[in-house]
Amino acid sequence: MRIVTRFFLSLLLLSASALASAAPATIGSPRLMQGPMIGAVTTTAIPVWVRASGDFDCWLKYADNPDLADAAESPKVRATKDNDYTAVLTMEGLKPGTRYYYRVYVHDGVAKGMGGVEPFHADSAPESPGRFRVCYGSCPRWGEDRIQPIWSVVNELEPDLFFWLGDNIYGDALDPDILAEEYRRQRDVTGLQPLIHSTPQLAIWDDHDYGLNDHNRTNPVKDLALGVFKQYWPNPAYGLPDAPGVFFQYSYGGVDFFFLDGRYYRDPNAEKDSPEKTMLGQRQLAWLKDGLKASTAAFKVLISGSGFNNGKGEGGDSWAAFLHERNALLDYIRDEAIPGVFVLSGDTHMGEANAIPWSEHGGYDIYDFDSSPLGQIPATDNYMRRPEMRLREPYNAAANAGVLDFDFTGDVPQVTFQLMTQYGLYAWSPIVVRADELVNGVASAAKKRDTASKEWERFTDGGLKALKK
Repeated sequence: MRIVTRFFLSLLLLSASALASAAPATIGSPRLMQGPMIGAVTTTAIPVWVRASGDFDCWLKYADNPDLADAAESPKVRATKDNDYTAVLTMEGLKPGTRYYYRVYVHDGVAKGMGGVEPFHADSAPESPGRFRVCYGSCPRWGEDRIQPIWSVVNELEPDLFFWLGDNIYGDALDPDILAEEYRRQRDVTGLQPLIHSTPQLAIWDDHDYGLNDHNRTNPVKDLALGVFKQYWPNPAYGLPDAPGVFFQYSYGGVDFFFLDGRYYRDPNAEKDSPEKTMLGQRQLAWLKDGLKASTAAFKVLISGSGFNNGKGEGGDSWAAFLHERNALLDYIRDEAIPGVFVLSGDTHMGEANAIPWSEHGGYDIYDFDSSPLGQIPATDNYMRRPEMRLREPYNAAANAGVLDFDFTGDVPQVTFQLMTQYGLYAWSPIVVRADELVNGVASAAKKRDTASKEWERFTDGGLKALKK
């Protein structure tokens, strides 16, 4: 009897063991839900943003060879529900201007689904100025364009950096969960994946990822929106300890980039313009002035979600509604003899190449290169707007991305601007700006205008006259 009892007990134990081994693990399959995405690289570090499938430790193995021989490991970072399971992992102790290969690990091994693919790669920042390429844009609306063919074109351009200039999602909600959901949908666009895996991504916001259309400092959930932004963008900084926001400075390849927050402190557009009306707020404006004055870079690039020109007119959702503050900033650049400043902007749902002829006021001409949209139907009603000076006819035939090529290899540093369309064609002839043209007393913009922009001006003059009749 004891033998039979022992037999059945053994059988029950074996059955229980078999069932336990067949039961699914309570942790599921540790993997990435979004990412990896490269953040703002330096000469010695590469940050990598990831979003995991649960409350797991995440880390990297990386090396300067694709076999990951003698790979180093990054510190482990816990992805938690409080941070929407996002984490920023960092390759450290790197050599400047060097390509590094990496794999992402989640919980106890390679992130599920990534073990059989080639390691991703990214480059550390160069130690000295040379040549490098920046691509940028704004306004990819996933709800209108879920394919966004512009990304395959940008990938072929092989930029060293990519800048998101706002309306990076169309959250249009006061619920932070909806903003986060829109970030996840945009981050999953298929054609975007190769770009974010290898190219540093830096971002600011505009109204649609900050809150509601044309939202300003009165946004009741702006701090919640800022919290979501921080979760999804691994920027090098977010404002200042005493001034929250998304503004920061970033240096790369001999250029200083000043990313601006045009929403958190912004007065309502409809308020009468005056010296007191502000887009940036006093603290951010003081930070920007101090940074510009301290910079010794040949080029100092302002990154603005709102268009810098006056084309939208009084009360428009751009710097056109804040001309006192804008013009005072241009006067400061002139009075302090700060060379090398130009602007990148977005929002207008068409590509633009404009200039503000501040040489007429004793300074130099300020270029404003606008790219929009990255993915949706371009606008047609903006075509007739008249900024201070058009250098190229506005492009509103398709999605587009801005392309900047910096070159420090000649006697004088220069930058070339072009607008690339989703069809893989440049919209216009290039615009070349030399550093010695961005100094007080030099008028350079007028000679860079092409025939089409002059014809456009005559066309719009006629159109405006007809409308007035």
